[in-house]
Amino acid sequence: MIELDGNNLTLDQAERVIIAQHPVIITAAGRCCVDKSATMVEKIVTTRRPAYGINTGCGKLSDRAIPVDNLGRLQRNIILSHSTGVGEPLPTEAVRAMILFRINSLLKGLSGIRLTTIDYLVQLLNHKIHPLIPHQGSVGSSGDLIPLAHMAAILLGEGEAEHNGRVISATEALKLINRSALDLAPKEGLALLNGTQYMSALGFLSLLRGKRLLKNAVAVGALVLEGLQGFTTPFDERLHAVRPHPGQVEIARLIRHMINGSRLVRKIDGSFNNRSNDRYDPAETDCCNSQEVQDAYSLRCLPQILGPAWEALAFLAEKITIEINSATDNPLIWSDGTVISGGNFHGQILALTLDMTAMAIAEIGSIAERQTDRLLTSSDRGLPLFLVENNGINSGLMIAQYTAAALVSENKILCHPAGVDSIPTSGGKEDHNSMGSIAAAKSLRVIENVERVVAITFLCAAQALDFRLSDRLAEPTRQVYKRIRSLVPHLAEDRFLARDIDRLTRAVKDGELIDGIL
Repeated sequence: MIELDGNNLTLDQAERVIIAQHPVIITAAGRCCVDKSATMVEKIVTTRRPAYGINTGCGKLSDRAIPVDNLGRLQRNIILSHSTGVGEPLPTEAVRAMILFRINSLLKGLSGIRLTTIDYLVQLLNHKIHPLIPHQGSVGSSGDLIPLAHMAAILLGEGEAEHNGRVISATEALKLINRSALDLAPKEGLALLNGTQYMSALGFLSLLRGKRLLKNAVAVGALVLEGLQGFTTPFDERLHAVRPHPGQVEIARLIRHMINGSRLVRKIDGSFNNRSNDRYDPAETDCCNSQEVQDAYSLRCLPQILGPAWEALAFLAEKITIEINSATDNPLIWSDGTVISGGNFHGQILALTLDMTAMAIAEIGSIAERQTDRLLTSSDRGLPLFLVENNGINSGLMIAQYTAAALVSENKILCHPAGVDSIPTSGGKEDHNSMGSIAAAKSLRVIENVERVVAITFLCAAQALDFRLSDRLAEPTRQVYKRIRSLVPHLAEDRFLARDIDRLTRAVKDGELIDGIL
């Protein structure tokens, strides 16, 4: 059971609720804060004090006073009118993240919402009932209005939900939590849909998958080093100490860990590590030029290319942690009666952070594709062309690189920054929108593409290592190599390869190849 109070939700706790589907409970402190804020809304209504979204219209209509007997209807209408999303439904993990993050934000006690209403969301989450929320519609300012409206519509008995793999009506969903359609109190409709939880949810999933993907990229980079009998010197601790960017230092350390004990990688003098004698088995097919002193950038610059991705993900983790423990709706209401209309719903910080994340992840794919090409065309390193014997009649893994190239090229288009765009809405009242929702969605799309690119590199790296002596692998890379070979066999002659790529892509996404190793 994960306790929520609006202030202390960690990324680890979030993962347990979102991925492992642990239940949540509201702390006494969280309940107290919510009650105080809801009481203040009641006072505002009773005294007829003008307050945005409580007794006025919204957006361009904020100059319209709403009669007291229509305040509940206003809140219902806000949700229904904003339920205009389009596109495929979000995956379950994204919906769970949205619900969790919205609950936690409301528990800060600044939104003027009742505990009764928040409890509806808690029950949906704990009973694993997930509203169908379309992918598209949010512009990332005034919050993620449209996706959150689809989430909230279920509470009113509108829309559909997923439960145990089955699509059910809102009415059936409410029956499963023993609730009837909710009558909203003043401010509650606005409180439910005015926030950054769509952006935060997809950003959180980008963080989880991005961190796992980066570890896979380190692992495959180490396998490529061994497959190409690359040099170890670019990972020397002294080199990175004199340019100590944290990500660069960390990636170099991880590479050293992965290749520790390898007898396939080379020192700067061209000799191989950990030789028991100067004579080595010709079965290694070592055809390396003895005058060669350094590798191509795709091997030599691994720390300098993957390191910035490590730092971008660390920055994303920092911003997501802040965001999921923040009050992001409008107006915010303090227990002393202060009401402040502002812009905490604006997603610019997430837009820029997720644009950067997408670019950093895309570079993981870019270097992986170049490693694939090196593996396929390094006859000078003793590997058969396109990593198949009897080539000519066999194309081997030639065309897998085409697929990687297509995905890398697509990512270059997807990496156009969303956060520099803005289209005004609400009759110009909302005249600068963040488009952080688009940055969040495309970040996940880029990650999905790079997972496939890295899977292709794993496929090629294992094939290259089939032509080396496997007992000369470092222990960590040997474990990864064995896991690959447990999923896909050696390519002796051309076969239908899409299934192999798909199997390895799932393994990359799930962390199957690197769990317990990195």
